Amino acid sequence: MGEKNTLAGPKPLSLFTSHVPMPDRIAIALGDPRGIGPEVTLRAIASELGADDARYLLIGDPQPLHVLKEAMGLQLSLQAFGGDWDAGRVLLHAPSSSTDFKHSALTWLADGAQRCLRGEADALVTSPVNKEAIIRAGEKSFVGQTEFLSALAGTSNTVMMLLGADDRGRWLRVALATIHIPLKEVPARLGREKIELAIERAAQACRDLRLPRARIAVCGLNPHAGEGGEFGDEEITTITPAVEAARQKGFDVTGPLAADTLFHYAYRGDYDAVVAMYHDQGLAPLKMVAFENGVNWTLGLPFIRTSPDHGTAYDIAGKGAANPSSMIAAIRLAKQLTRQQDG
Repeated sequence: MGEKNTLAGPKPLSLFTSHVPMPDRIAIALGDPRGIGPEVTLRAIASELGADDARYLLIGDPQPLHVLKEAMGLQLSLQAFGGDWDAGRVLLHAPSSSTDFKHSALTWLADGAQRCLRGEADALVTSPVNKEAIIRAGEKSFVGQTEFLSALAGTSNTVMMLLGADDRGRWLRVALATIHIPLKEVPARLGREKIELAIERAAQACRDLRLPRARIAVCGLNPHAGEGGEFGDEEITTITPAVEAARQKGFDVTGPLAADTLFHYAYRGDYDAVVAMYHDQGLAPLKMVAFENGVNWTLGLPFIRTSPDHGTAYDIAGKGAANPSSMIAAIRLAKQLTRQQDG
């Protein structure tokens, strides 16, 4: 059976100083203002305030947050942020408009990322955005938040990992070799380097989570992992060489394996993470297992970034029906990684 991960404890005191560890500083970009991001954020924070002394900086439009808080009957004290993280537990910041971004969600996203890059925040949690709305607002090159943050941080070596557990504590952790591209482009866009990177990032993620091992399994691209070349040769020409190269570097990795059976073995705990070749190959089983509490974690950024694994859900926004479980999980993971990084 898969192991159950727990959050790390409080930041340890240094052996050489008596200073009390600083509270976690979690920046949260509120995403599309018309979606469920603001309300699940408020609900998630309300449920987390008693767990520790973390500070939360909500980056977005403050006025709707006050309205939402009252409508949902939440006992939260929302304070304007003036640069002091100790001014309150839940702080609000509305970045000034910028000609660089034509959509408020991107302005908020960039503000949170830049705070992390400057060391002013320990982690960034990002609420969902609507890609179509952002593109229509003028950002024609926008692909997704992961790509946007990678460009902002000046790195192309990021990997998207989705992770979550069922109600019995059985985990799936899935790293993607390719993400937001049309399915017909996947074979041409797959390369040995991308697969090796996904393997390496997945193994590092296991270490960052303090798992006892980092056993990685790699999916094939084609049905039955290609049947020895009968259903395609990407397993032979691209995926196997990448797996072998990673194994030569010392990684505990196996594959390519048929995806239709691999996820069963990962789910029961034989592997600690799976590398999938394309978006839906990895996300369909992950969401089957952890639809309500899945988390998107960007591996390879110079700062911690997590996100709930759901969309804007316009149809239920503002109705008080949005489930905050995924946002709670994203906030908890951000705090866990922050504490383990400091430890």
